[in-house]
Amino acid sequence: MSDAGSAASTETTPVRTVLLYSDDSTVRDAVRGAVGSVADAGGTRIRWVDVATHAEVVRLADLGGVDLMILDGEADKAGGMGVCRQLKNEIFECPPVVLLTGRPQDAWLASWSLADVAVPRPLDPIELQRVVRRVLAGDVVAGAAL
Repeated sequence: MSDAGSAASTETTPVRTVLLYSDDSTVRDAVRGAVGSVADAGGTRIRWVDVATHAEVVRLADLGGVDLMILDGEADKAGGMGVCRQLKNEIFECPPVVLLTGRPQDAWLASWSLADVAVPRPLDPIELQRVVRRVLAGDVVAGAAL
């Protein structure tokens, strides 16, 4: 009976899906740890989808159902900047993208990539959580500085 009760509460709890792309598992762990599992004060949950390859990012983005993509601009082989530009040009109503850049001076590259927001390294957990929550809430205009 407790299983049915928890299933019912899970069905009524809003969930936002965040695709997190990096070929480095420590980057994915740091992002998930900084942002957490709750998207807002209302208790909306975050469902994390970890992706380590460019092909998988494109496949999942094509399928839809993603509310936000966080892409590692420093990923090997296919960096998040190029992946972001590809997705923004190829996917109708592409979800918003938070791009993790190597340093603050890379903001101009982030604008080339068409990312909605760029967050530089070293990652500030409080800032990253704030950015993700604002983007999920729809409070961010594409390319806006936070």
